[in-house]
Amino acid sequence: MAATGSPRPATIEARGWGWRYATRRAWALRDTSFRIEAGERVLLLGASGSGKSTLLQGMAGVLGGADEGEQHGQLLVDGDAATATRGRTGLVLQDPDSQTILARVGDDIAFGCENLGVPRPEIWARVREARDAVGLDVPLDRSTSALSGGQKQRLALAGVVAMRPGAVLLDEPTANLDPAGVVDVRDAVARALDATGATLVVIEHRIEAWLPLVTRVIVVGAGGVVADGDPRTVLEQRGPELAAAGVWVPGIRPPFPPLPPAVGDTATRRDALVSGERLVVGRVAGAPVAGPLDVEVRRGEVLGIVGANGAGKSTLGLTLAGLIPALGGAVRAAPALAEGAALTPRARRRARRGANAAASPDDPATWTSTALLTRIGTVLQEPEHQILRPTVREELEVGPRALGLAEAEIASRVDELLERLRLAALAPANPYTLSGGEKRRLTVAATLAARPRVVVLDEPTYGQDARTWSELVAIIAALRDGIDDRGPLGVAAITHDGAVLEALAARRFELRTPAPPTETWK
Repeated sequence: MAATGSPRPATIEARGWGWRYATRRAWALRDTSFRIEAGERVLLLGASGSGKSTLLQGMAGVLGGADEGEQHGQLLVDGDAATATRGRTGLVLQDPDSQTILARVGDDIAFGCENLGVPRPEIWARVREARDAVGLDVPLDRSTSALSGGQKQRLALAGVVAMRPGAVLLDEPTANLDPAGVVDVRDAVARALDATGATLVVIEHRIEAWLPLVTRVIVVGAGGVVADGDPRTVLEQRGPELAAAGVWVPGIRPPFPPLPPAVGDTATRRDALVSGERLVVGRVAGAPVAGPLDVEVRRGEVLGIVGANGAGKSTLGLTLAGLIPALGGAVRAAPALAEGAALTPRARRRARRGANAAASPDDPATWTSTALLTRIGTVLQEPEHQILRPTVREELEVGPRALGLAEAEIASRVDELLERLRLAALAPANPYTLSGGEKRRLTVAATLAARPRVVVLDEPTYGQDARTWSELVAIIAALRDGIDDRGPLGVAAITHDGAVLEALAARRFELRTPAPPTETWK
């Protein structure tokens, strides 16, 4: 690709193509054939686990060699094997962390351009243009580790936009963005395509925002392409069939679980399981991102933590879950929840010195990991950050084994969760070969296996098709209402998905975005 100017748009073709990961018996995708002409704008649909992400990675030529998997057929970019045309396509993955390479925002956006040999003066003009185009409102010298999940997604997109590839490949680029951010990113992509004429292939489960931009829909399944045509024809003629398979189809809403019985405000307030009082949160000492806040996670209720990207939602969730300490104020667990919790050695030393007034058994940040395991479970925004074992089954066994449960009890819990979250067929698979939606269900299941009494979920429905979305919502509702002898649990859900909060009758707690810092890049 030329270092400057607009590249010619790329043509992409699959000829009976399929891929099977080396650690899996089943094919991720097979017998897939289509041709995407230069400059087309394609929306790639399919149920969770249908092979969409694998196909996109194949187009980008990043699936690896024979040691990583087996390929049938051909996948071509401009008539050559996709693996031989890297640089002609720009890929934004489901997990933006996997594409964050350098420590500062500006350097990370510039990385791809530097590898393409773009002259330095042009690089920095492209960097600023790409950052502004995707709405990443942070200084170029901001640490990439300080970005929220949604901001990291914009960062990855900015790096691709700056490269000006012949084809832009996007794997759920707006999954972690607030509603305004979804439109901003969609419009940024549209501007980039208008300027360069690049081909577009985008995967999204929630497709309404992308329909004005795309000219074609391709739906894939286990047997290859199951539908292909202009968006209106495919969605109107095949809508009910696709929705039954799990594809999100505008106008066809998945079933909601029944709403809970009303609970009086006074009774609810008496039953707060975890509360924050004048709480100030942040991931770095001296750098608060939100607060002071008064917030409660109550038994038998879902607390919906909402707000724009960068407002501190995930940081608040981690603080309430006891995974990072508060910068100010206090987090307190109800006496019944804190009873028997042990302080960490560090917290015990602090308490003896009187250096930390919050170092007491009712502060979850002072508990041991085992104490947290059965009390407050957390599902992180990035599934890869909490995957520990080489198979799906072993991953679900981590919590129960840490608790010293009997083998029969471990097997019972794991088998039940595998079935409920449609992971049974994947029990022997390596978790890293799962789709984004499957990884999300795995981390939810692994958290539930320890049977905590409070659950903090960060983007719980991320990457889900309509069917698995309904199943996850039903499980969260069951936790809220009580699914065993523990009775109703407390649930905090950090999400941009308004439908999930509506379905769960969640009490919304909104965080406001702080003013952006001043640009200091030189």
